[in-house]
Amino acid sequence: MLVFGAGTDYALLLTARYREELRRHADRHQAMAVALGRATPAIIASAATVILSLLTLLVAELNSTKSLGPVMAIGVAVGLLAMITLLPALLVIFGRWVFWPRRPELGSAEPTEHGLWARIGQRMARRPRLVWMVTAVVLGVMALGVTQLEANGLQSKDSFRTDPEAVTGEAVLARHFAAGEGNPVQVIGNAEAAPQLQAAVSGTPGVTAVTPPVVKDGYAYLEGTLTSAADSQAGYATVDRLRDSVHAIPGAEAKVGGGSAVNLDIQRATRHDTNLVVPLVLLVVLVILALVLRAIVAPLLLVATVVLSFAAALGVSALVFDHVFDFAGADPSFPLWTFVFLVALGTDYNIFLMTRVHEESKRYGTRRGALVGLAATGGVITSAGIVLAGTFAALGTLPLVFITEIGFAVAFGVLLDTFVVRSVLVTALNLDVGRWIWWPSRLHRKHDVALGEPEAEAAEIRR
Repeated sequence: MLVFGAGTDYALLLTARYREELRRHADRHQAMAVALGRATPAIIASAATVILSLLTLLVAELNSTKSLGPVMAIGVAVGLLAMITLLPALLVIFGRWVFWPRRPELGSAEPTEHGLWARIGQRMARRPRLVWMVTAVVLGVMALGVTQLEANGLQSKDSFRTDPEAVTGEAVLARHFAAGEGNPVQVIGNAEAAPQLQAAVSGTPGVTAVTPPVVKDGYAYLEGTLTSAADSQAGYATVDRLRDSVHAIPGAEAKVGGGSAVNLDIQRATRHDTNLVVPLVLLVVLVILALVLRAIVAPLLLVATVVLSFAAALGVSALVFDHVFDFAGADPSFPLWTFVFLVALGTDYNIFLMTRVHEESKRYGTRRGALVGLAATGGVITSAGIVLAGTFAALGTLPLVFITEIGFAVAFGVLLDTFVVRSVLVTALNLDVGRWIWWPSRLHRKHDVALGEPEAEAAEIRR
């Protein structure tokens, strides 16, 4: 789904730029050459950001997370190659009629000049500081819902939106046997410490029905039944107490395993990976944005908007899961994967918008360039967002709670990102900060034309 979404983004950006150039060039081959020359750097930068962000998953502790990073990175790379080689060739082969019924003719007016996003940009230009401050406050309020997110894992009975036989059977088992009967905790240690191990396991609160030690090849093995459900927080707490008890036995070199211990270790590894990967991804995004835009201020602001957008999406999702869907919680990996998808795709939109603003700022100054960039890319970005949101929303048809949560959070986050954060918040910041957003590059020395002064604007354009 990430490959499909990213590939669609690249296709829409190239196609939109090709349509623009067809209005300026009679020869479609020349139009495509210009479109490729101007759009490909942004597309490659976007793909590089996504690929490098995914490769940071290689530092993850959990193998399932570590292995998925390169797989997705390879997929995005293949999608990139297809979009900058196969797609341009097909567009040129089929000619202008591929845009039927609204074929772009030479010399025709560019619809985006007076389109929806052009009008929205003109209104924001009146009071950009008020726009970005109000938008940031609203997003901040939405982000407060994160405090309601319970990403401590889901019990088996809460992991499905339906009632499969496995959950029904587990409920029957729990009515007649101890809660952890079907999933005992396992302890193994040196054979010499077998009596102490048995005593420690038997004396741990939350453990019952301890088996006699089985000694073989110098090791002692025994099992104990948890009084709490094996996949519950109470069961995990018992595992921690049991580990403390057996680890304190001198020379035992004991290890505690079993389903509960495995799930607990996975949860902790996931939290470790989240705390490690998230800062690395943000650093990768910051560095690439700085290289692409040749600035420091703009990348810092853009990364801040990315974090705010992610937090707002996570906050709203947490409230919806709790009060609308009535889910029991979320998997510990939910924040990490939501972050990876939203930041990877959100960075695409950042680069699409800001590279165009950078290009237009060289001609018109930053404030006018911000409006032109929004008018030119607003429709492309929102179209890509709608397609991508619909793709991820399809995950809601699956019976697994975790997949439904990922689908909703990413779909909502992408729509929020494209319609509000990229198109409104970032543009308002461009308008308010002005040329200083490109500091320390030479572009920050280019004075802005005062908006609303046609003569001054015309003189600047001619100059």
